[in-house]
Amino acid sequence: MLRVSRLTDYATVVMTCIAAHPADVLSTAQIADEARLELPTVSKLLKLLGHAGLVDSFRGVNGGYRLARPAEAISLADIVEAMEGPIGLTECSMAHGQCDRQSQCGVSGSWQSVSGAIGGVLRGMTLAQMLAGRPAAPAIGAAGAAQANA
Repeated sequence: MLRVSRLTDYATVVMTCIAAHPADVLSTAQIADEARLELPTVSKLLKLLGHAGLVDSFRGVNGGYRLARPAEAISLADIVEAMEGPIGLTECSMAHGQCDRQSQCGVSGSWQSVSGAIGGVLRGMTLAQMLAGRPAAPAIGAAGAAQANA
């Protein structure tokens, strides 16, 4: 079975939470609460997503996180690659020459086609599209901002 890791799945949840509040800088606690994930897990995810350039972090009293670019400009592939590295089902489908058997393998071209198709679907799905299929997020107003600063 093909499946993404639990952390990659959680990363998409975290990213959609942040995308639901495009004008706000959200604290890690706010994101964890809305995503219903443990705070240490969200902290780890935000660090990885930040290193990948998908979220910007802000320090200080009103610090937190927001998307580094619009949700329409972030693909599902960006998130998967931030968490798991290059998209590929087999070694030969990630980069030519990675497999010792590639020269005598009769199926590497097929696996490369399958990996390319999956990568294309992931590149074609944006964070905005993921967000569109998610229930509406509660507004974060003064109460949320006060809680974030607590």
